Amino acid sequence: MTAPAREEIAVLAAALEGKGPEEILSAAVARFHGRIALASSFGAEDCVLVDVAARAQLALDVFTLDTGYLFPETYVLWRKLEERYGISIRGVKASQPAPDPRGSAPWETDPDACCEARKVAPLRATLSRLEAWATGIRRDQTPARANARVFEWDGRFGLAKVNPLAAWTNGDVHEYVRRFDVPTNPLHAKGYGSIGCAPCTSPVRPGEDPRAGRWRGRVKTECGLHAHTQPAWTSVPPGPSDP
Repeated sequence: MTAPAREEIAVLAAALEGKGPEEILSAAVARFHGRIALASSFGAEDCVLVDVAARAQLALDVFTLDTGYLFPETYVLWRKLEERYGISIRGVKASQPAPDPRGSAPWETDPDACCEARKVAPLRATLSRLEAWATGIRRDQTPARANARVFEWDGRFGLAKVNPLAAWTNGDVHEYVRRFDVPTNPLHAKGYGSIGCAPCTSPVRPGEDPRAGRWRGRVKTECGLHAHTQPAWTSVPPGPSDP
């Protein structure tokens, strides 16, 4: 994408800050029609965006990174969403690296390398064919996501990134789910605040951060898909939530 187009993203970010997810997502689909996709990890936020797109009748491609280690409940939710909204969610799989000769599980030997091979690499290959991707990340999820904009340039993958729920809170998400009876992962009701691959995800205790169950016992807090070190020209002061 050329520099003038990046400047356009900054203009869109300023114009759509504080708007609702339907307006943000509709603007993104209109601007990048046929060259944008929603990356879903089947978190509640991603389920909300599938519902938003369906209600707005947006032609939005949806894909997920199928690492082969997702919870059974996640696979059930995948099919439920397809049936509920009459869509097909593409499963993107990675070429599996050679097994560790010591017989150790890859997520135990080197969790960063495991995420790189099963998430980051296949995502990079998928995004290389697009001009924009949409995500369900929110600013209040982690410090690394605190500066997320509704529209921004993703320098790591080289395309536009759209975060329609950036300004939403966890309460906003759950209110939307309740209001529209959006299917979500039943593991949330069992204490799983953030759900990734089964071997690296555990329930959170009362009072813990929702992502405390990801890679528990390690410094690692992100799989490497989302980074927010945007140049100054993309900076737009966060606005109020607009559910």
